[in-house]
Amino acid sequence: MLQFDRLGYFLPQGYLFSNVSLQINKGDRVGLVGKNGAGKSTLLRILSGVIKPTDGQVHFQKNLKFGFLTQDIIIESEKSVYDFLFYSNEELNSIRDRIDDINHQLTIRTDYQSDSYLNLLDELSELNHRFLVMDGYQWEEKIKATLEGLGFSNEDQQKLISACSGGWKMRAELARILVNAPDILLLDEPTNHLDILSISWLEKYLQNFEGAVILISHDRLFLDNVSTRTLEISRQQIFDFPYAYSKYKALRAEELQRLEQAKKQQDKDIKHTEELIEKFRAKKNKAAFAQSLIKKLDKTERISVEKDQIARLKLRFPLAVQPGKWVLEIDSLGKSYDNRCLFKEVSITVGRAEKIALLGPNGVGKSTLLKAIMGVITHEGKVTTGHNVQISYFAQDQAEKLDPKLSIYDTVDLIAKGDLRKDLRSILGAFLFSGEDIDKKVAVLSGGERTRLALCCLLLSPSNFLILDEPTNHLDLQSKEVLKEALLHYEGTFIIVSHDREFVDGLSNRIWDIENQGVQIHHFSLQEYLNYKTAKTNQDPKIGKPSLIQKVNQPTATEKTKIDKTQQKLKKEVQQIEQKIDAQEAAIKEIENELSIADYDQKEQYNAILNRYEQEKAKLDLLYQQWEQKSAAL
Repeated sequence: MLQFDRLGYFLPQGYLFSNVSLQINKGDRVGLVGKNGAGKSTLLRILSGVIKPTDGQVHFQKNLKFGFLTQDIIIESEKSVYDFLFYSNEELNSIRDRIDDINHQLTIRTDYQSDSYLNLLDELSELNHRFLVMDGYQWEEKIKATLEGLGFSNEDQQKLISACSGGWKMRAELARILVNAPDILLLDEPTNHLDILSISWLEKYLQNFEGAVILISHDRLFLDNVSTRTLEISRQQIFDFPYAYSKYKALRAEELQRLEQAKKQQDKDIKHTEELIEKFRAKKNKAAFAQSLIKKLDKTERISVEKDQIARLKLRFPLAVQPGKWVLEIDSLGKSYDNRCLFKEVSITVGRAEKIALLGPNGVGKSTLLKAIMGVITHEGKVTTGHNVQISYFAQDQAEKLDPKLSIYDTVDLIAKGDLRKDLRSILGAFLFSGEDIDKKVAVLSGGERTRLALCCLLLSPSNFLILDEPTNHLDLQSKEVLKEALLHYEGTFIIVSHDREFVDGLSNRIWDIENQGVQIHHFSLQEYLNYKTAKTNQDPKIGKPSLIQKVNQPTATEKTKIDKTQQKLKKEVQQIEQKIDAQEAAIKEIENELSIADYDQKEQYNAILNRYEQEKAKLDLLYQQWEQKSAAL
């Protein structure tokens, strides 16, 4: 399908990769990994034909169609999102226009027996057949399914492309690529700007994709669930592993350990040889022997090991003074923009050491809720912080607040306290700032670099309550590991917004879900939450070719009556379970209120409430299982 023949790409500072020969086959789902600057995006640009390799060639089958999603895409269009997709296939457009033209001619002409009239009929038949083969009659259905899967509401689909943000333009471009069903998908960070449900939908779509996929992603779970093969760009080479990311990572770690041992032995041997050379160099009767050792040393191929220092760092958020039993009280909170209500009458009490993941689709009001809590926007209702509460807030625009005149090192040096000052260089290294980079002025940093620096500053600031809005944006996999590890050991309270499932998984002990202008509190695991939301929305990732003809044995009237009765019974049972769920959630909320005011030091009393809470939560989980089973049968 696609073949690299001694492929190489040279920059003034040296080769990104060279002498690469490998093959991509139909059905391959390849995760492309490597450090920032290794050449991942460059390789995709070469494969798409945007740039040419400096060495070697790329061979591919004739008429192979590529779908290339870049991070820096620019879309200028006055079409609506829906029309942007509808008119995106030139061949379908041409066939559709010609069919319309012929149909018009056939309605006004009367020379039914003429050769030209009959030729038109033949041409119309051929065009209809071609239109059918190209799924032209399912075109609108595919567009709707794809846009909905990627989070576009009906209202969003009618929005002009020119009025969309950069993130939504990226989504529209991804949708355009998918509906046109290329043979090879080249995806550079496709999960950027997608919410959790849209990522899950895309993941399932790619799992069912019949062509080849080559993708770059900093979402570990996405890579694991999509990829079946991993290409790593490292040390000017591309290493090929027939495994998904996590298995590749484990095997790679074992390989690096073996290389480290071999390097230690080689270094020992080299040192011994150098000592012999130095010993015998000046002796006339041993000079020839010394020269032979020098030649042997020159021919020795030195073992190079690319050490993963970042992953070994153990960083912790410094904790400020211990707060009271409750840290935040929200009373009748509400916010509207332009007559659109995001949420209203939100009343929640947050206890000490709660770990909250704030989830929901893009545009539902997650960032707005955090801003309202922080008091940076006007809102209805009241927000009160508890005794001794010290909040560290990481907003999506946090990077813009950094002083552009300061260097990277000076920025963190102003914040760090105590023993942390000794480890500033290592901490900066965890966020991809090393060597001479730490002396760069903030003013010259890219948006991604500023975001990483802002997050690094947050990690140095003592607090007992963290509010984090998309902290993993622009972080690579290793830096995410560092941040997650720090949050897992954080003794304070946090509310975090993130669309990175692997990062969120295991962090929170409850989920806030903005839905129907309110905040629903769930005690699900992340996967349980995703199953619940997917079941509710009934998302279907399969938007490929539907069967043109489907033979169905129609039920008899008696059978239909039986089916209807069964369906009615199931619907009634589902409704009853939903009522029980509502009642159970209300009961759990009452217990939560008890926990928030209970005296933690009164262990026996506190543990009794906690046990009752766990029992009620288990009942709720069982009810949701029953609901899922009954709903699936409908």
